[in-house]
Amino acid sequence: LTQPVTPDLLVSPSSQDGDLGSECPEDRGNWTGRLDFLLSCIGYCVGLGNVWRFPYRAYTNGGGAFLVPYFIMLAICGIPIFFMELSLGQFSSLGPLAVWKISPLFKGVGMGTILIVSLVAIYYNMIIAYVLFYLFASLTSDLPWQHCGNWWNTDLCLDHHVIRAGNSSLPVNISNTVSPSEEYWSRYVLHIQGSSGIGDPGRIRWNLCLCLLLSWTIVYLCILKGVKSSGKVVYFTATFPYLILVMLLIRGVTLEGAWKGIQFYLTPQFDHLLSSKVWIEAALQIFYSLGVGFGGLLTFASYNTFHQNIYRDTFIVTLGNAITSILAGFAIFSVLGYMSQELGVPVNQVAKAGPGLAFVVYPQAMTMLPLSPFWSFLFFFMLLTLGLDSQVRTEPTEPGMHSRQPEGSGDPLLLQFAFMETIVTAVTDEFPYYLRPKKASFSAIICIALFLMGLILTTEGGMYWLVLLDDYSAGFGLMVVVITTCLVVTRVYGMKRFCQDIHMMLGFKPGPYFRVCWMVLSPATMMALLVYNIVKYQPSEYGNYQFPSWAEALGILMGVLSCLMIPMGMVVAVLQEEGTLWERVQQASRPAMGWGPALEENRSGAYVASLAGSQSPKPLMVHMRKYGGITSYENTAIEVDREMEEEDEEESM
Repeated sequence: LTQPVTPDLLVSPSSQDGDLGSECPEDRGNWTGRLDFLLSCIGYCVGLGNVWRFPYRAYTNGGGAFLVPYFIMLAICGIPIFFMELSLGQFSSLGPLAVWKISPLFKGVGMGTILIVSLVAIYYNMIIAYVLFYLFASLTSDLPWQHCGNWWNTDLCLDHHVIRAGNSSLPVNISNTVSPSEEYWSRYVLHIQGSSGIGDPGRIRWNLCLCLLLSWTIVYLCILKGVKSSGKVVYFTATFPYLILVMLLIRGVTLEGAWKGIQFYLTPQFDHLLSSKVWIEAALQIFYSLGVGFGGLLTFASYNTFHQNIYRDTFIVTLGNAITSILAGFAIFSVLGYMSQELGVPVNQVAKAGPGLAFVVYPQAMTMLPLSPFWSFLFFFMLLTLGLDSQVRTEPTEPGMHSRQPEGSGDPLLLQFAFMETIVTAVTDEFPYYLRPKKASFSAIICIALFLMGLILTTEGGMYWLVLLDDYSAGFGLMVVVITTCLVVTRVYGMKRFCQDIHMMLGFKPGPYFRVCWMVLSPATMMALLVYNIVKYQPSEYGNYQFPSWAEALGILMGVLSCLMIPMGMVVAVLQEEGTLWERVQQASRPAMGWGPALEENRSGAYVASLAGSQSPKPLMVHMRKYGGITSYENTAIEVDREMEEEDEEESM
């Protein structure tokens, strides 16, 4: 007789070496290494927003004092919602659409999520195309935005060499001048002078079109085999940006005048803490930088093993994201301090956020350094790897319903992986028998469709459309989706049941901190953000250009459409039930029969034998027949069974 083998399950599978696929549905796919999930989440959260948004937002809202509301909002809103999304995905092994088996009445929330992600994916890949354009332009001995005198420059162009020469004798008036990097961005890359506004897109810029095609090709190749391929890509795209960031940080702090910029960045102004605007800004930074509500976190977690230690991973990713934002501020403002000293102007005159920093100010600063093409290439390569990881989460520039400029947080490449994986996973989980065998072909169709829809962004007036998409696609609607998810899980599904589900996975229930945040603090904070954004709503603009009323109406419709998916989904769910209207609503709000862990051996209590084709009366017996022993997680299953039986007896009495 062979000796029964007892698996080492006394520690979570996330801390074990080797292949993790034995516990996951084979036809769906799963992470192939123990770090795949963690690195994917890090790459998804850490990105462009950390580089071009957080430092600017910090110095305009109290400098070092901004860290106080930032970490408070991280604790109240960021960490709890992050952990909730991971728990939903890992417990069910389902994407953002099929996960609403938890309460079919609210399946429209999943449809709204997919709509938001699709719209954001269209324009975020355009940002990656801009980065690719600058990356290729850096492969030269003389950066093309270093001097004036090119065909795209105007008489207002004044480069920094002239300014520095003027500082040595007579002061130079730069108030009515434009830097070469700014004209390169607007007049050469965008060629925005060829368009009169959003209603006049002009001609397609074929160099941008080819960059957009290349970016979609890279994304498709990286997700071709699902998480098995993208899980390996993140080992590079999630770690390499840190190497470049450290190199830029070391180079920045060694420059003359660097301390001037760092002091400007971190000097605490505690009187700002009395302003509600600062707390709103901190909450917005947390909300958008972690990427909650986009379905990426839920999708990543759905490919985990059932007992992955997501509790630990939550704190690693969220705190790592915050620390990276702070370090990025040192790297950015040390260079801006050097730049302000070279130009002889205050730091606040060179400090910008968003694309203004990435495509104008920082490229100009690179031209002031020795080996400028090398540093420029490193900077844009960092932005590229930061972008493909996650593909974008938009982030308002100013308080209001939407941003004034294209934003992003999360590695653009990894972010793009996450968004595409979210869309593909959501649809294939709905139609697994038809689409899972053809996942590669389906992914190609999605990429081609989104590329074609994004062609308008490559025109001379494409920036106007990009701003409109950024302003409205993921502002109002995203907050409604997250608030609804939080309320459904805690009120409709039930806090006690949700905590029992987490107990089944991790071996312990969430503490009072998480329960209080889920029940009260997190939804209240997000509702306050939603109300504030509506009250402070401002029409879209790009520079001095004001968008026409029809464009505003189109943008508002785009934002409201994702919210309308929720009542539309309710109507469909109610019509599929039987009985009176109230009976239908009650039936549709209960979890579907298939809700629960994906594998039979992970099911206990109310989830026993509810899986289609289930043969075993107790999942525990599956483990005992397979391994010949009882593990720590099976002890947890027995304990959960006992608790649920006691609750059933109390209810019957």
